[in-house]
Amino acid sequence: MGVVLGNTGIHTGRLSLGTVKFGRNTDVKYPGTFELPTDEDIATLLHCCRELDINLLDTAPAYGTSEQRIGRLLPGRREDWVLCSKVGEQYSNGQSTYDYSRENVRESVANSLTQLKTDYLDVLLIHSDGNDLNIINNTDIIDSLQSLKQQGLVRSIGMSTKTVEGTRAAIEFSDILMVTLNIDDQSHLEVIREAESHGCGLLLKKVLASGHRSPEESLSFVLGAVENGSAVVGTINPEHLRENYLKAFNKSR
Repeated sequence: MGVVLGNTGIHTGRLSLGTVKFGRNTDVKYPGTFELPTDEDIATLLHCCRELDINLLDTAPAYGTSEQRIGRLLPGRREDWVLCSKVGEQYSNGQSTYDYSRENVRESVANSLTQLKTDYLDVLLIHSDGNDLNIINNTDIIDSLQSLKQQGLVRSIGMSTKTVEGTRAAIEFSDILMVTLNIDDQSHLEVIREAESHGCGLLLKKVLASGHRSPEESLSFVLGAVENGSAVVGTINPEHLRENYLKAFNKSR
């Protein structure tokens, strides 16, 4: 069971894997602390993804060593996976910094391609600092992303937004949008409908409210509300991934 992300032609599952926990365990909004997984843990999880037809991995430079570890451990053929990364945010020494300049975008994407051991990204999103409209209106990042797409370095572009106003503005240039949707925060539902009508693909983040809601109720709500979106769920536990998959599609063991 899967979807095509808007007009991109990119096929993915209704459930996708968020990988912040692959490479970063500080300053993350989860209810409990966790140790970073071993290479063996990640390899097991990625093989579990293949079994469940989960093919989209969501990563970012700000996710610590996530990109590097995916590049080293990704099983099978590159074309069987959908790699989604981001640009604009870096994280080091316990602090995020943001740079949306043309030079930084170019360097960041080149580094992501090197870390992921690939010559293209399926999805490249602007990693917002929360000031969505300022990024869109007062930087040249959109031109930078469109140039990368024309060069064939990325297949689709868009934005991981923080605000409804920013999401609405991002529809104009985005092939794919990543937006927040969960039981507690339904503020983006109207603009999600607008994005769908414009042919934007939708990746849904924070669907479990950063671990504060149960997978069953959360996935039932989110996947019921957005029939052509993919819910990005972060986990480093294969059993949790299987449980989420089963609950998402009301399957029994």
